Amino acid sequence: MVSKLSDVAELAGVSVTTVSRVINSYGSLSQKTIDKVHAAMRELHYQPNAMARSLQGKSSQFIVLIFPDIQNPFFTSLANEIEQILFDKGYKSIIATSANNVEKEKQYLEMLAANQVEGIITSSHNLDIDAYSNTYLPIVSYDRFISDTVPIVREDNYRGGQLIGEYLLKNGAKNILMLSGDSSSQSPTTKRYEGFTAALGDKVSLSIQEFNSNSWPTTSEIDVIVNDVIQQNIDGIYAYNDIMAIQLQNALRKAGKRIPEDIRIVGYDGSPIVQLLHPDLPTVVQPIRQAAQRLIDVLFAEINNQDPVVNDVLPITFYNPK
Repeated sequence: MVSKLSDVAELAGVSVTTVSRVINSYGSLSQKTIDKVHAAMRELHYQPNAMARSLQGKSSQFIVLIFPDIQNPFFTSLANEIEQILFDKGYKSIIATSANNVEKEKQYLEMLAANQVEGIITSSHNLDIDAYSNTYLPIVSYDRFISDTVPIVREDNYRGGQLIGEYLLKNGAKNILMLSGDSSSQSPTTKRYEGFTAALGDKVSLSIQEFNSNSWPTTSEIDVIVNDVIQQNIDGIYAYNDIMAIQLQNALRKAGKRIPEDIRIVGYDGSPIVQLLHPDLPTVVQPIRQAAQRLIDVLFAEINNQDPVVNDVLPITFYNPK
């Protein structure tokens, strides 16, 4: 079996990052550490990546994008914007999808360290991955807490939640259902739910159901929600993203409910393709172009050892089809 970077690290008793530094002659390392890594490489017959060795002292001009799932139209749009801006700067993009698989993401990070990419832009949902804290690569995150050492580009999630609450109240919703992602996360997106509940106050009856936002709801899960909505006379729904909102629109209409006359459903993301195909969906529109540019600005400040760029909260808008 072909040995991996992690096998060398384990045998040498060092981190994957340290092995990568030895291979690429990067950073200050003791001769004892270098010798241990070389001895482990010899014992395992490990062959360092040829491309990485050829890039010593040079820029690879590769930036890696790690997103949960590019089937989600929002991440597709964000990746497209980032790729175009990077291309204009003379850089190339590698796109990796992490979903909810921590082991898969760890393997990606090992591979990236070994191949000496310039930096990483991530919106991973996976927390507590030591490799993020230990890697020497410049990293920036979008709207997700990854590590205390990784800067976050974030939007005004609290205001996004407020706008949804204000919209439902203005349109007379009294019995509201909030479909949220995993609330145990430390990520900035939890602010959406705080803003939403603050806007509603005690003016309405609010019920909450929590879902794994890393995966698509199944037909049976949608059927359960539809039954609950009908039985509980729900007249307003905040879905955690546009895809969930569209699935509910379709299912409730099939069940004989008028949308939006009987039930107001609001999504979150506002990607261009969703707005084009579903112009009747009220949603919070995330600043995709601004986010892509900010992510690149923050990342390149790290790459070039420059002062951090101004990284204030990005504004959101609310799309109301009326």
